[in-house]
Amino acid sequence: MTFLRQMFAIVHKDLAAEFRTKENLSAMIVFALIVLVVFNFAFELQGVDLGALGAGILWVAFTFSGILGLGRSFAAERDKGSLEGVLLSPVDRGAVFLGKAISNFIFITAMEAVTLPLFALLNNTAFAWFPLIPYILLGTVGFAAMGTLLSAIAASTKMREVMLPILLFPVSVPLLMAAVKLTSAALQARAFDQVANWFSILLAYDVIFVVVAFWVFEYVVEE
Repeated sequence: MTFLRQMFAIVHKDLAAEFRTKENLSAMIVFALIVLVVFNFAFELQGVDLGALGAGILWVAFTFSGILGLGRSFAAERDKGSLEGVLLSPVDRGAVFLGKAISNFIFITAMEAVTLPLFALLNNTAFAWFPLIPYILLGTVGFAAMGTLLSAIAASTKMREVMLPILLFPVSVPLLMAAVKLTSAALQARAFDQVANWFSILLAYDVIFVVVAFWVFEYVVEE
């Protein structure tokens, strides 16, 4: 119970700080919308079927916008010196990681909740929300978990805005490939049997990313 209270205290702190300023979430949403609009006009002028490329467009918007939020996950606290205060307090390092990861997951999910309806509107199409939403959420879990860990690493460097995508994208390639394949299958209403292997890969990487990041986080913030 103490662990859960500490974890939710971190989540509450991050959410309260974001709701006061709305800097990260607004930047993520605006960037995602710009990506969708640019791709929509570019492909529409060339007569490209957006239904076939929709999954890739969505995950480009999700990942690049998510990095904006992940990059500020620890950077602001490093700049203000509040991270040292959190680490000096009697709080379990695992609770700090899970709290930050949950906060990042919430912010990225909120951005996705705004991006998806706009994607449907721009493409003038209707698609089944199930299993599309579960696939996107599963991809977001692993992306937020590993992004939180690597954000803690990048925040201690001088070029943290550059380091985070350099560290995160190579590690996340298998997860993003699986998420794109599953999202594409959902948009095209393909049978689950055709993408069952990708679903297994996505679940496996979610578990690996969460467990590894949870174990390693203590050593990352201590160095």
